[in-house]
Amino acid sequence: QAQVQESGGGLVQAGGSLTLSCAPSGSASETNAVGWFRQPPGREREFVAAIRWSQGRSYYADSVKDRFSLSRDRATGTTYLRMNSLEPEDTAVYYCAAGRPILSSLRTLRGYNYWGQGTQVTVSS
Repeated sequence: QAQVQESGGGLVQAGGSLTLSCAPSGSASETNAVGWFRQPPGREREFVAAIRWSQGRSYYADSVKDRFSLSRDRATGTTYLRMNSLEPEDTAVYYCAAGRPILSSLRTLRGYNYWGQGTQVTVSS
């Protein structure tokens, strides 16, 4: 059974840090990329970051590229999103997704087949 499990959300003050984890399992682990998306209150889901390990490259939205970083534990297949210098504007439900997106769809929802349930990140001012 395919599953994507996120963890690590919570409440943090502005300027603080959080690390989110994403662990695909089952057929969701037979993929070559993990993407992170977020959905702020009242807004559409948007791309945050992605890692495609076949290329060994990570990709970031402009709004987070100097503050967030991705890493992956090859042994466990877990991907981590480290979020530093958090701002109230980062408040959202964060979703992890797994798939085999082509480069042009790496930053889009349709590029991923498997989605987690989401984890809430709240940044207080």
